[in-house]
Amino acid sequence: MKILGHGVSNAVHGIGFRRPKSFLDRYPEKSRMSSIATDVSMNGSMTSHDTTNSIFEIDDSDILKLMDRPRPINIERNRSFDEKSYCEMSITLSPRPSYRMADNFRILDHHEYVYSPGRRSGFHTPRSESYYEAHPMIADAWEALRRSVVHFRGQPVGTIAALDHSVEELNYDQVFVRDFVPSALAFLMNGETEIVKNFLLKTLLLQSREKMVDQFKLGEGVMPASFKVTHHPARNYETLTADFGESAIGRVAPVDSGFWWIILLRAYTKSTGDSSLAELPECQRGMRLILSLCLSEGFDTFPTLLCADGCCMIDRRMGVYGYPIEIQALFFMALRCALVLLKQEGEGKDFVDRIVQRLHALSYHMRNYFWLDLKNLNDIYRYKTEEYSHTAVNKFNVMPDSLPDWVFDFMPSRGGYFIGNVSPAKMDFRWFCLGNCVAILSSLATPEQSAAIMDLIEERWEELVGEMPLKICYPAIESHQWRIVTGWDPKNTRWSYHNGGSWPVLLWLLTAACIKTGRPQIARRAIDLIESRLSKDHWPEYYDGKLGRYIGKQARKFQTWSIAGYLVAKMMLEDPSHLRMVSLEEDKQLKPLLKRSSSWTC
Repeated sequence: MKILGHGVSNAVHGIGFRRPKSFLDRYPEKSRMSSIATDVSMNGSMTSHDTTNSIFEIDDSDILKLMDRPRPINIERNRSFDEKSYCEMSITLSPRPSYRMADNFRILDHHEYVYSPGRRSGFHTPRSESYYEAHPMIADAWEALRRSVVHFRGQPVGTIAALDHSVEELNYDQVFVRDFVPSALAFLMNGETEIVKNFLLKTLLLQSREKMVDQFKLGEGVMPASFKVTHHPARNYETLTADFGESAIGRVAPVDSGFWWIILLRAYTKSTGDSSLAELPECQRGMRLILSLCLSEGFDTFPTLLCADGCCMIDRRMGVYGYPIEIQALFFMALRCALVLLKQEGEGKDFVDRIVQRLHALSYHMRNYFWLDLKNLNDIYRYKTEEYSHTAVNKFNVMPDSLPDWVFDFMPSRGGYFIGNVSPAKMDFRWFCLGNCVAILSSLATPEQSAAIMDLIEERWEELVGEMPLKICYPAIESHQWRIVTGWDPKNTRWSYHNGGSWPVLLWLLTAACIKTGRPQIARRAIDLIESRLSKDHWPEYYDGKLGRYIGKQARKFQTWSIAGYLVAKMMLEDPSHLRMVSLEEDKQLKPLLKRSSSWTC
């Protein structure tokens, strides 16, 4: 078959693929990234280095210590904790050796190699015939995922957003940074690391290009929202074309792409045990460029990151302008990942110091001012306004009359969540799934707050999960407010797309959060719903309706991250040690005695 005008090898359908001997294979002394940076045609393949005593050994402790022996998660027991179900989920794993790309190639002659992936997920590999027979939906998912693989000059570099040829492609035939993350995790869990390494290197090269939008130059560290492989048949030549927002709907540059890139770089390092990629000078520089954009000091009095509408997964106008929870949670997680990945010498040391300071301020701000539970809601309900000085209780001058009626019925007696946005005179009380799940995985949420978020999901299952996991936000904006907030956007009508639509891709984030908080039964329940119809519906992008009952009226079929999200969730439940790629244990240094801020008391 053909993807983006160039041939796809049999590798996307079978066990392996052949590749010609690359430039870097012939000339290993040229394996420095600086050589690659001069020509985007390079395939990004690099020689791995031994990582003994690397900086990554000081990273957070492995989740559950599954590398040593299985043991239950040590959390405060609560009503939803099912010890029996967790013990059934846990498996005994033998210690895993350091994993290097070089180990996966068997030399046939001086010019050809056969790719032979290393370790796989758990005891059943997706390429096992018995596994296919026992799990036909998994076989279907892997086949669809491999069809979406994009090659650039013979090397896999990512997966396109969707393979639905029944509708206009628009930019769904491109490789999106945020969309590729669940695909990358699926490949890493299956021991296929080359495509992830190539993706990280290609996007890094695109970052270094000059970015212009209507004669205005974007910041040097901005990562592309997406890129496309273009084939020129006359010259038999392929090029990469990046979109930094200049072609996007609404012309908004992505804020989250850089954060996802850093998070994926850490996931690659944790999965392979190979720190040589992250230690490359160019990767170090790429991280510093991303961080320099978001750590710069200005007029803002908050440690959160000011963002425009449409800068993240919710890439249409949805009233998230300001300090959206999704960006703040990703910002926090990227900072923590960078703290481990950056070399603490030279320019890196200065960034490490700035990161530590920002993390302290950001964690305090988010845990206090963005957190909502029944007590906090009652405190806000009794706020006084127009207060002045440091003794003010209502620090952001929020009008109690602005509280929406729905939030009083939505808030259960048990549970809580990080609200959508906090800014002067405005609180967005909507629930946003991605931001709350990432808050759990990054340990932005305290253990108590993480448990409360899971309590809320259980208590409000019908509203947040319904018949098809998982609501991107709740509730939907309707009527006159919808017209004002969305600009009359017909795609974001109530309970559709970004406006309360149900997105299957969010399943992997929910599953990871469930495992980390010791609630695997919640993930299993959601996966059961997914398996009842997602494959039969041909893997749509999103579902419509208050319960997620209907395939989205403009949803693409064979949406790659819907496919990959399901695979990641299944493999993570099968082998909980995969959680270590996307989870960070709580940093005790970031956990001062959390006293309730005066802004929440009356």
